[in-house]
Amino acid sequence: MAFKSFDESEENVPNSPDQILRDLPRRKIPDVLHHQGEIMKSYAKTGANAADVALQLPTGSGKTLVGLLIAEWRKRKYAEKVVYICPTVQLVNQVVEQANEQYGLTVNGFTGPSSKYDPTKRAEYNNGLKVAVTTYSALFNSNPFFNDPDTIILDDAHSAENYIASLWTLQIERENPKHKIVHSSISSILKSKMKATNHARLIGESDSIYDLSWVDKIPGPDLFDIREELASVLDAQTRDTDLIHPWSMLKDHLDACQLYVSTSDILIRPLIPPTWSHFPFQNANQRIFMSATLGQGGDLERLTGRNKILRLPIPEGWEKQGIGRRFFMFPEMSLSENQNKILRHKLMKMAGRSVILVPNDRIQKEIKSEIQKELGFHTFNALQIEKSKSEFIESDNAVVVVANRYDGIDFPGNSSRLLFVNGLPKATNAQEKFLMSKMGANLLFNDRIQTRVLQAIGRCTRSMEDYSAVVITGSELPDYFSSQKRRSYLHPELQSELKFGIKESIDTDADNFIENFEIFLKNDAQWEKVNKKIIKDRSDIIQKNFPAMAELQEVVSDEINYQKAMWKSDYTDALYYSEKVIGKLLSDELKGYRALWHYLGGNCAYFNALYSSGNESYMQKARDHYSTSKKATTGIPWLVNLSKYQPTKVVEEYEDKDIILNQIENIEKNFVRLGTLHDRKYAQKESEILSGLESNQTFENAHKELGNILGFDSYKVENDASPDPYWIIENLCIVFEDHAGADENSALSANKARQVSSHPDWIIKNTDLDDTAIIISVLITPVKKVSIGGESFTKNFSYWELKEFKKWAHNALSILREMRKSFVEAGDLSWRSEAVNILEKNHLDMMSLINHFKDNVASKYLDV
Repeated sequence: MAFKSFDESEENVPNSPDQILRDLPRRKIPDVLHHQGEIMKSYAKTGANAADVALQLPTGSGKTLVGLLIAEWRKRKYAEKVVYICPTVQLVNQVVEQANEQYGLTVNGFTGPSSKYDPTKRAEYNNGLKVAVTTYSALFNSNPFFNDPDTIILDDAHSAENYIASLWTLQIERENPKHKIVHSSISSILKSKMKATNHARLIGESDSIYDLSWVDKIPGPDLFDIREELASVLDAQTRDTDLIHPWSMLKDHLDACQLYVSTSDILIRPLIPPTWSHFPFQNANQRIFMSATLGQGGDLERLTGRNKILRLPIPEGWEKQGIGRRFFMFPEMSLSENQNKILRHKLMKMAGRSVILVPNDRIQKEIKSEIQKELGFHTFNALQIEKSKSEFIESDNAVVVVANRYDGIDFPGNSSRLLFVNGLPKATNAQEKFLMSKMGANLLFNDRIQTRVLQAIGRCTRSMEDYSAVVITGSELPDYFSSQKRRSYLHPELQSELKFGIKESIDTDADNFIENFEIFLKNDAQWEKVNKKIIKDRSDIIQKNFPAMAELQEVVSDEINYQKAMWKSDYTDALYYSEKVIGKLLSDELKGYRALWHYLGGNCAYFNALYSSGNESYMQKARDHYSTSKKATTGIPWLVNLSKYQPTKVVEEYEDKDIILNQIENIEKNFVRLGTLHDRKYAQKESEILSGLESNQTFENAHKELGNILGFDSYKVENDASPDPYWIIENLCIVFEDHAGADENSALSANKARQVSSHPDWIIKNTDLDDTAIIISVLITPVKKVSIGGESFTKNFSYWELKEFKKWAHNALSILREMRKSFVEAGDLSWRSEAVNILEKNHLDMMSLINHFKDNVASKYLDV
């Protein structure tokens, strides 16, 4: 006779979640580990009744078991409906498999459309009989099946910002065919609020090396002006697209949102996701956030929209101990690009199975094609792996190539011993990119960036016994690790691993990399000596805390209250909370972030003035905040956009400073693009320019590249009527005629003189600059004479003697090299301030050049 059904509400409920495991007859493990038990006891004692609680457990330390046992305990103890959410479908399947196969817990996984959920599983969840495991998107959508959970457990919480914020994020992608009409219409509306050069970037009609890294934001007052037109277009054009759901969440709250633009998309979203407005999340009895790192500056609160989260301390003993062993290799420290490619193929052959993380789909396609052609290995993408890793693991020779993903795909044990991390960016959306690069708010994202870095390098080390080689290439990530200052904030074990890896990667060759990898793979006595060295070194390392974290933690509740007030259009309260934030941000390291909050406070006052029929006291307060925002730091050109709300004299001062700051931002992008990990790429570019200027055949291209490296948008159009290189920044342009191949004893012809004098007309007709632009035409030449017919044109252009130009170019590159020595990362406001002084002192900024050329009219130097 079959057993009769039992009342599952009568299940044993121990005092602490860790005790449940011992009563599970199907478990494959004897008991929880000591540190797992300690954190569950701590939770039962101090965290069970908190509305929001965070548990910190390092990756690979058994975080999933802790979360599942707490879920089961709350289900039994409080008769609750419990949802355990993961970033990806693959992780949902992985958690369900671990629960059922290893721990003896019966949980139900929910993936795919809610309409296709299994009816039995639905009933078991709704009646509190089984814990549900699903994705973030299954909870954070406009019509979730999980509409009233009692407890929500958020796995990998610190990497979940995009998953959570997606419910209130309208991302209109320029190259997405389904978004094409919407993007075009919104771009047209924005045109009146953007500079012509930036609008060209937005619609894909620019061809500058800075286009891909460009990001901008429409100021609040400008967004207010166009909000009705914007809403009308979005109402009409999102109906049959995937944009309809996020737009439905934002349409009544545009004043509470920020609008960002880049070459890839238009992004509309609030600064902080308004999770309090999402009933399933807000009304849960408890939200439990699990993460490998929880940080100290309130970042978890910002990305989840929760005012106060109780943090349970990391288990004792994990301050020094890491998870698994990683052997870092930095081949670009010693090898050329081609040598690095050959090494990658050899390492893949040795490992059999490997994983590559790349920054975008384009590079993913290139590397997959390269692997298939050169090695004949089977390649997999993230979607294939999320469905099943079996085919990959069962292959002797295979490579997983994953684009723009830090999280969600794990390769524990022998599934892969080799991980390549190629150029992953620090920012994952336009808001982060803007705040880091434009507002100098890097400090705000230190914890978040560090978490992503740890996730990226930990894909193949998921338990204490795991070991994996990690090959780091690209620009941002190698530079991140090579900086001793930034490494000091990492876990001691990781610092020790990186110190060893960097030392082994400098001044070596491909054969040494291969030999070291072979020793590592064997994992025998020879590697054990290295392992002991790493362990010894970690004991002497003290992990530093990021600066100003206490201040950022203190203001986070006020920041969230500001966003709550904005969400309900209470601009008076929003102004109050923004000013509370400003009053607490005192550290010099936070001056960029303080400037942002003055700007946000100015918006609140501005909206208050408009909604109260032009109340002058609020309008004055808006002007005061905008002015203070600009004065808070000299390193943020974007804040010049606020100068229109200041007196005319102030506007002119701001615009002059805006020009040089935009040039400095571009110089930063060059330094990042060429890398600071080593000098090879920068020295090669420097050499190409200097040697190119010595040859008539390569002069023009070298001249163009000189403009780029100096931070100008530098172009050279190849047609008969076009000028030679021209440099643009903002509304200023220097257009050149390269007459470098001329005989110095010859005379400038009338045709050439006429051509040089006509270049400004060509610029007006063929670029986005208009009649208000300042355009200077400059002739670079060795000649000292002009023909009689050309004399009349020499008053219309400037003169730069060839030898003097080359001397200036050498000096300019020397000064840039010195500036690069002190450069650490883009957005460093102190570095920017010093860079302004250096460029102005050495007359390398556009305004200095233009003023110089105005005084050097060719007629002064060319004799008839």
